[in-house]
Amino acid sequence: MISASTFQKLRSLDTCTASNCIERLNIRMRNEGFISGSVRCRFPHFKPMLGYAVTGRIRSASPPMSGRCYYDRIDFWEYVATLPEPRVIVMEDVDRNPGVGAFFGEIHAAISMALGCVGYVSNGAVRDLPAVRALGFHLFSGSVAVSHAYAHLVDFGEPIEIGGLKISPGDLMHGDCHGVQSIPLEAADAVPAEAEKIMASENELKAYCRSAEFSLEGLSKRLKSVATDCL
Repeated sequence: MISASTFQKLRSLDTCTASNCIERLNIRMRNEGFISGSVRCRFPHFKPMLGYAVTGRIRSASPPMSGRCYYDRIDFWEYVATLPEPRVIVMEDVDRNPGVGAFFGEIHAAISMALGCVGYVSNGAVRDLPAVRALGFHLFSGSVAVSHAYAHLVDFGEPIEIGGLKISPGDLMHGDCHGVQSIPLEAADAVPAEAEKIMASENELKAYCRSAEFSLEGLSKRLKSVATDCL
């Protein structure tokens, strides 16, 4: 876990700024660390989501082998409570065609909020959008569905992969209107300070673009002074 102070600073950043910071810190490849655009933010007007991953795998195209429906899994909720708050539930839909039915909707959102969760991320489907929006609970999903179909848990508490991002329990998940990424815990303390540097450079450049002194020659000089990985 990270300190409360660092957590609050990270939560104030949009995902693009945090991504720029991680790139500058050079701690992972630039084509890694985020979920592809196949998973979309359902409530883009919400403030950024930040929390620790609670992982699981789901299906909905066929009935569960054990006969246990998705409601009959108190063991999963007990597992949720073992991870640090705030939490983000992250479910990989492992059906051949993800999103046949919605595992997550209003009832799951209400239970999740009671257990300190702030959002849900899946390559599968969600539903009950107006009701979940009213709760202020973040949803990121590959699709939206009408029915549960045969939605059920396959397993939980193991590493998963969604949209090219490998996610383990306890990973720090950051999401907003642009999408979802993970913030490496070992870099979390350095990101806010890096963000201040980036925003200062960008603000200076934007101010110059709005000024009467703007010229291509002046722009060229300023661009050279701004690291290309900040743009």
